[in-house]
Amino acid sequence: MEIALYLLAALLILGGLAGTVLPILPGIPMIFGGIWLVAAVDGYRHLGLAWLLVIGALGALGVLVDFVAGAMGARRVGASARALWGATIGTVVGMFLGIPGLIFGPFVGALVGELSAGTSVLRSAHVGAGTWIGLLAGTLVKLVISFLMVGLFGLAMLL
Repeated sequence: MEIALYLLAALLILGGLAGTVLPILPGIPMIFGGIWLVAAVDGYRHLGLAWLLVIGALGALGVLVDFVAGAMGARRVGASARALWGATIGTVVGMFLGIPGLIFGPFVGALVGELSAGTSVLRSAHVGAGTWIGLLAGTLVKLVISFLMVGLFGLAMLL
């Protein structure tokens, strides 16, 4: 039974690493779930409370980055408050519409928000592009955090 649980944990971690880039999978929560499963099967001998709290805090930061990256990209290019709200709402709604929704939701939300603030279509498209750039930067940060989580997990297992 232990071998099956370790295999499941490995699949969760590998799937989670893929999920940091593929928006259809909840990458960071999967990685943390796999790490926690290994800790539980191991009887928390190598991964105790302190390790899990540090790795969990990193995971929480990664999830937070995932939610605010698009809005921060819009803000960076001087978007209005409506565009920031639009990018945030577009991100949340996009989560329910699959990969196209996750890719285009923040862009469309920022675009519509900026248009509702009375700016031109060109300016609104610029804000939407800033949102996309924020999403790409957020994905890069999530990837770094994911590898950091796995690296800390490996270090804890060696000690």
